[in-house]
Amino acid sequence: MSDNTGIEWADASWNPVTGCTKISPGCKHCYAERLALRLKAMGNRRYRNGFEVTLQPDQLTLPLRWRQPKLIFVNSMSDLFHEAVSEDYIRRVFDVMMRADWHVFQILTKRSERLAKLAANLPSTNSCGCMGNVSSISQVFCLRSSAHRRIARAGTRKR
Repeated sequence: MSDNTGIEWADASWNPVTGCTKISPGCKHCYAERLALRLKAMGNRRYRNGFEVTLQPDQLTLPLRWRQPKLIFVNSMSDLFHEAVSEDYIRRVFDVMMRADWHVFQILTKRSERLAKLAANLPSTNSCGCMGNVSSISQVFCLRSSAHRRIARAGTRKR
């Protein structure tokens, strides 16, 4: 939740959700889990639940306060399409992205099945890119995710 991120390909990270669960071989060495546990040990209130999925509704409007355009990594510490995150909450995140159209938002997910299922019901925005599994550990998983990306793109074009 910073406009100074150490992630080299982004200008900022925005975490309206924190925490996750492992679902693929690419999750084995999850940096976010290690960092969340360290932040919890340091007393950071956002990680009071460690790496359990935790909504951070007070962070929803953060990108609206950043006046300069940024490339924003959405949920660097979670997966927005985790099954514990309601469709309504995901829609609220997308609504903020629609309103903050001077930014570019990048969402990475290992749950491309859920992305494909929800895509047609989410606000369509040109400033947001959703990508399925970016880990190349499992070729089968990557191929399946690519198929879901095609379905999700087709679903969002209908709007």
